[in-house]
Amino acid sequence: MIKLSALLLAVVFAAWMFVSASGPPSREAALPVLVELFTSEGCSSCPPADALLQQLDRTQPVGGAQLIVLSEHVDYWNHIGWTDPYSSRIFSDRQSVYGNRFGLSSVYTPQMVVDGETEFVGNDSRLASRAVEKALALPRVSVRISDISLDAAKALRAHIDTDALPEILKVRKADVYLVVALNHAESQVLRGENSGRRLTHVGVVQSLTKIGSIEGGKTFSQDVHMKLDSRTDPANLRVIAFIQQPGQRQVLGVAQQQLQK
Repeated sequence: MIKLSALLLAVVFAAWMFVSASGPPSREAALPVLVELFTSEGCSSCPPADALLQQLDRTQPVGGAQLIVLSEHVDYWNHIGWTDPYSSRIFSDRQSVYGNRFGLSSVYTPQMVVDGETEFVGNDSRLASRAVEKALALPRVSVRISDISLDAAKALRAHIDTDALPEILKVRKADVYLVVALNHAESQVLRGENSGRRLTHVGVVQSLTKIGSIEGGKTFSQDVHMKLDSRTDPANLRVIAFIQQPGQRQVLGVAQQQLQK
């Protein structure tokens, strides 16, 4: 009996030592969550939200979550004196779809959307943490980005594949998107509401492209080839792929990789 107890104690001690040596869960084990910020350099209330997005990206403050952030600069502020160099009608249109999806009377900046499921004023860190924790409870699909490279013409090549859409999601079809974004961007604003300020950004979307669709119960696998702006430093780029239900509803899965020279 004494020998058996000693053996059990040794096994428990060995298991404890293994867990202790392993340390906390790795970043790779965290569940990826997509955080979109609709912002503008022409909006005086946006810089605090830009700063919050940078903080979320840098500190990853929510346990169990890998926050993958996108800064999407809308163009409807451009008429008041400052043309945001990172703005595009594409992002304004994407935000309008979210506005309809959430039943909003109008769009606004700064607006943060987490996994396509929750929207709120984008400078509220408390609501951001709450939205991410809510997203962690949602079922998700694994997305992978591999074989990233630049060809001689400075075009991006990559392979995107996913697990199958599980039956529990009850989703017949979903869209697959590829995003190329700047790790860091900044501007010296000369006019408009932020005149005289130097603004910094993270995850600034350069292109957001639907590359295909995935059907319920099936996987997705595709090689992609995309031209990049020749003035862009490849070391300042990140590549994001995500699956989203049509009508910009729930984001079912997302992944991110850095693009190196």
